[in-house]
Amino acid sequence: MPAKGGAWLAYLKEGKPEEKKADDAKPAEKPAEKPAVEPSGPVEADGYSKTGPGPLQAIRFKWTVRRDDKGDYYVDETIGENSVPISSGPMPKDAAIQFVDERESEARRRFEGIKREMAARDVSG
Repeated sequence: MPAKGGAWLAYLKEGKPEEKKADDAKPAEKPAEKPAVEPSGPVEADGYSKTGPGPLQAIRFKWTVRRDDKGDYYVDETIGENSVPISSGPMPKDAAIQFVDERESEARRRFEGIKREMAARDVSG
C-alpha cells in the first residue's frame, strides 16, 4: 500500500493490478454492508450524489450527476471540497446513476480492504 499523498489517492481510485487478480482468483469476502434502501419512487438523476468513505473530508471522493441544457447526463468526480471536477459523459440517465453507484461501491470495497490490512498489521506488529 502506498505510504502517503497522491500515490495513496491513486491507489484508492485505481487499485493495484495484483489485487484485482487476487480478487478474481478467490471468492470475494464481502464485508457486512448496510442493507440497500429501496427508493419509494424513481430516482431523480440530476443532483444524484454519493460520497466515498474515508477518515478525512479533504481526501474523500464524491460523485454527482448533472444534466446539461441538451438533456445529456454527466458525472462529476471530485476529491475533497475544493478540487476541480473530472467529468465523465455524456451518458443516459440510468447509466449515470449506475456509474455513481459502482464508483462508490468500489471505493468502499477498497477502503474496507485498507482497514483490514491496517488492522492485521496492528495485530501482528
